[in-house]
Amino acid sequence: MQAYAAIIESQGGKFVLDNVDIEEPRDGEVLVKIAAAGMCHTDLTVRDQYYPTPLPAVLGHEGSGVVEKVGRGVTTVKPGDKVVLSFSYCGTCPSCMKGHQAYCPSLFPLNFMGRRLDGSTPITRNGEDVNACFFGQSSFATYSIATENNCVKVADNAPIELLGPLGCGIQTGAGTVLNALQPAPGSSIAIFGVGSVGLSAVMAAKASGCVKIIAVDRNPTRLQLARELGATDIIDANTNNAQETIIAMTGGGADYAIDTTAIPQVLRSAVDSTHTMGETAVVGGAKLGTEFSLDMNNMLFGRKLRGVVEGSSTPQVFIPQLIAMREAGLFPFERLCTFYDFDQINQAVEETEVSGNAIKAILKM
Repeated sequence: MQAYAAIIESQGGKFVLDNVDIEEPRDGEVLVKIAAAGMCHTDLTVRDQYYPTPLPAVLGHEGSGVVEKVGRGVTTVKPGDKVVLSFSYCGTCPSCMKGHQAYCPSLFPLNFMGRRLDGSTPITRNGEDVNACFFGQSSFATYSIATENNCVKVADNAPIELLGPLGCGIQTGAGTVLNALQPAPGSSIAIFGVGSVGLSAVMAAKASGCVKIIAVDRNPTRLQLARELGATDIIDANTNNAQETIIAMTGGGADYAIDTTAIPQVLRSAVDSTHTMGETAVVGGAKLGTEFSLDMNNMLFGRKLRGVVEGSSTPQVFIPQLIAMREAGLFPFERLCTFYDFDQINQAVEETEVSGNAIKAILKM
């Protein structure tokens, strides 16, 4: 069948809108009519080839829509179901079987290699292969071939155009707090970088009962929004030393810190802003091979550093929880979102990456 897709043809290039052909779903696959798709920082880092997804490629990994067809063996969704599309995982390895799908050993080939594991792609253009299967979905298109594993069924009355970002960026920020760090009520937390991931962490920290939530950024508009969403303190990194300020604010350091920026110096500052026994989570996606340094003696005194992928979530469990939190008024992530028509995709990139006017751009198909 034919679809309309946004294709990255060369490193650092603009998205090119064009007609493509999409295969029928194979065994274990699902054809989804995409209603909307969020734009994530990872889409842009792959555009720039920080990760080696081969080009040309259809990106997009925060899709949401309605199931059109299912392949043989699919049992958890059916035609007509509303779904949010999240990351892909094998479902059979020890990590997946223990509920740690975000740490599946096949995560990289399933999400970033642009092909099914057998080397095929479900998308062609004028008879030529186009790389797809990005996060198991490639949802910058009017139709997507996804896998059953990365489909999350939601209620029939769910606001489906809004929900795509729960599949990655918002899930990552909220899950880093709720699933990975799990701060006790009364804790303090410092969040470095308050884009969509960091602001989701702010909201989750408030819902968790953290009493001191410190937001660090260079964008005053985003810092103000962080305060409105639950940050008790904000630090403008343009004019303040964040590490020193956090230590002074907390009387020795925060209980927890999160780095969303993927900047080595910022990660170092985040770790050093925690007290002894403090824990830091790194969630930003840096260019492959990026290294950072820490003071070994500083770490010796009980500090912890952990990496977190996709908020350490099981999407089929966590995404419905986030929707329920939003319905209860505890997680108003819609305040992060700006909608664009699909053909405005390059404007959405500009306003996400350059001007910063869009925190979470959502493309409506």
